[in-house]
Amino acid sequence: MSDLAQLSQERTQLFQDVYDGKIPKRVPMVNLLTHEFCIEYAGLDLTEAQWQLAKVFDEVGDKACRDFPSDILPLFGIRFPSVYRLLGARNFVMSSTGFIQHPEVVGMDVEDYDAMIASPYDCIVERVLPRLYTELARDPVHKAAAMAKAYKAYNDEFATVGAVYGKLAQKYGYANFPLFAGMCQAPFDLLTDQLRSFKGILADIRRIPEKVEAAVEALTPLMIKMATTSPCGKYLAKFIPLHMGPYMRTEDFEKLYWPTLKRTVEGIREKGSPSFLYVEGHMMRYLDYLYELPENTILWFEYGDPKVIKEKLGKKHIITGLYPLVSLKTDTKQQCVDRAKELIDIMAPGGKYFFMLDKTPLTLDNINPENLQAVADYVINHTYY
Repeated sequence: MSDLAQLSQERTQLFQDVYDGKIPKRVPMVNLLTHEFCIEYAGLDLTEAQWQLAKVFDEVGDKACRDFPSDILPLFGIRFPSVYRLLGARNFVMSSTGFIQHPEVVGMDVEDYDAMIASPYDCIVERVLPRLYTELARDPVHKAAAMAKAYKAYNDEFATVGAVYGKLAQKYGYANFPLFAGMCQAPFDLLTDQLRSFKGILADIRRIPEKVEAAVEALTPLMIKMATTSPCGKYLAKFIPLHMGPYMRTEDFEKLYWPTLKRTVEGIREKGSPSFLYVEGHMMRYLDYLYELPENTILWFEYGDPKVIKEKLGKKHIITGLYPLVSLKTDTKQQCVDRAKELIDIMAPGGKYFFMLDKTPLTLDNINPENLQAVADYVINHTYY
């Protein structure tokens, strides 16, 4: 066995041990860097490079892997401007800096609730998508052509980055372990993000809560299916970013958000996979609910008290996150390493933990790269059990 193959095997074992409830040899290190961050770090113009990934992505990926230690491939990206341009997207739009943003959009009117409740898939295809994507609001011939072009662009872009991912995984001996293998949204978040908008859903909660409840119930099977169309398995977690919980009253969360999220996670587990929840925002008041999820759900926390989270959830679930991205921008290198050591001393005992930042750096100005390098080096070299 080559040295790189052995390194990959050892790194894979780290994650398998965490998922199996065993104490790993050391704390696994996960660097998760967006394509946008990596492009800027390579010194390229973001507004141009995203349109020519086939030409630049080898260079972009290799520099990120070379400079930012990680036990898994550190590159991560799912949004490509070519796809959204071909569809005439209103929900994902490139800003003047080149970053693709999600503006406040309304894909579903209040009058559409009955149609959504009766048949969510038909409602999304027939009513929502033409509002979010202007090319899908045209005549059938143009609509079909736009969809075909976008689908080909989507496959071409993923083929480009996927080939680079494969080469880099071998070159640097990364773990053969996907952090995510499919994704969906909490039903309530889907109803908010892409359908009713932040402002719209908050009004609906007050005015027509019974229809909101019926709509998220109807969307739940669709989210389970979305997450599990890709292969399922013990090490193939399904990513679910949680958005609206921190902005809701606890009584609304209990009735409208939590039941369908719980059933979604349970439905994914019944198919054989754990869920990987990004617990976005301040969710400390919901820890008791999170405890109810199937054992070994992966919980990536943005904010919270590490000691309380470890005490309440650390014996049942796998915890990650909580290291503040902002410290990599504002603190000295030594302060960043000390902060990592302090967090690991709390979270690592007993296993069921791997190291991640509280959020991904989206663009280069989010952090001082040298600070992230120092933290990653510390985790990889000084966290043996």
